[in-house]
Amino acid sequence: MASKTTLNAKNLETLGAAALAELLIEVSTGNAAAKRRLRLALAGGQGPKEAAAEVRKRLITLAKSRARVGWRQRKTLTEDLAAQRRAILDQIAPADPVEALDLAWHFLSLSNGVLDRCDDSGGALLTLFAETCSQLGPLAEAAQVAPDRLADRVLDALMANGYGQYDGLIADLTQTLGGEGLTHLKVLVQALAENPVPTPPKSEWRKVGVGLGGTVYAHQLEDRHRRSVIDLALKDIADAQGDVDAFIARHPPQARSLPAVATELATRLLAAGRAEEALATLDSASLEAWIPDDWQDARLAALEALNRPEEAQAFRWQSFSRALAIPPLRAYLKRLPDFDDVEAEERAMAHALAYPNATRALWFLTQWPALSRAAALVHTRGEELDGDQYDILTPAAEALADRYPLAAVLVLRRLIDFTLTKGRASRYGHAARHLAECARLDVMITDYGEALTHVIYLSHLRAEHPRKSSFWAEVV
Repeated sequence: MASKTTLNAKNLETLGAAALAELLIEVSTGNAAAKRRLRLALAGGQGPKEAAAEVRKRLITLAKSRARVGWRQRKTLTEDLAAQRRAILDQIAPADPVEALDLAWHFLSLSNGVLDRCDDSGGALLTLFAETCSQLGPLAEAAQVAPDRLADRVLDALMANGYGQYDGLIADLTQTLGGEGLTHLKVLVQALAENPVPTPPKSEWRKVGVGLGGTVYAHQLEDRHRRSVIDLALKDIADAQGDVDAFIARHPPQARSLPAVATELATRLLAAGRAEEALATLDSASLEAWIPDDWQDARLAALEALNRPEEAQAFRWQSFSRALAIPPLRAYLKRLPDFDDVEAEERAMAHALAYPNATRALWFLTQWPALSRAAALVHTRGEELDGDQYDILTPAAEALADRYPLAAVLVLRRLIDFTLTKGRASRYGHAARHLAECARLDVMITDYGEALTHVIYLSHLRAEHPRKSSFWAEVV
């Protein structure tokens, strides 16, 4: 049972309204953020009109500010903006959606200025603005905004998309814009495309930086931004209208050979029931050594849609064997008749044991899991394991420890040896813990075979790395 002095709403209620009011005045003295929250709460208590006036006043103040926001003030600014947005959505929108929508657009108009003067490395502010975009649809519907007027505002926002805060705006508003709004927006964007930014007289050229091609001028940046907005908007409009051909046409032929782009196009072709074209698009991509998972998934979906199960199975095996990928192997085995899957799994394990990259093979065998084979791999190819890959070797050692302690020790030694040989001081603490784990596992090992016993290994470490004092200081 909580103490009566525990800070919670129930206990604070016992103080009474007058005492709480005095306490809030005291606590908020000298705290501008707290005072703003209190004023906003008071305005909301008066009604939506008063709340709207308070929010608008605060947004105007924020828009005028030019002060750089350091990391210490960033949280306060984020909380301030979040409070204004809550007031718009929770206090004002239910009673006056028209006013709330206008305030939401006003709120979003702050985004470039705020992000210009604040390091948003964690993405909290950008997320706040992007989430606000997702609320525009319900607000616009409640406000019964005409589709063409909404399209006008969408275009204005896209032209101010300095940080990607409006990247999903058309998708967010597709339902609200409807066919009429999307068509109007498309006409507006096409009109932009037909009227490029005029080049000013050379005497008016303003330098803004230096790029690979030499000096960059303001009108050049403006033109690039304009073309980027047009291109992305027409892609999103085509997507929203379900016009696959228009969407594909917005991608230059050379870009379609990129696996990510090919996947994007193929996904839409599949959704439109054009599986043959989707497969051809995927197969025309220029693939490097690493093949994206989503490209492989899309190709499998195309083969299944074309009712080509044998080719799909062959591709699943190919996807597994190339990178020891687990999902395609599981899917491959699942589709085999009884008993055939056992034989195929044995074949997969043999392929993994012979895989050129021993570290990747160990990852696969411990994740599958096939721990006896993982232990066998360590004993036969342990010297090939990459001690730098701690994200693979550490969990592999943990997986092997209970049933195959010697294999686990050999894996841990690869990590320790790499860390000390390369002098990775930042990992000395981890290496010391690995050494302690080796000592713990030592009591479980009755036969080290050709490997060094723990005592001998430890003496070799001391002889080879006597000057790694910060490491030895960590060793218990």
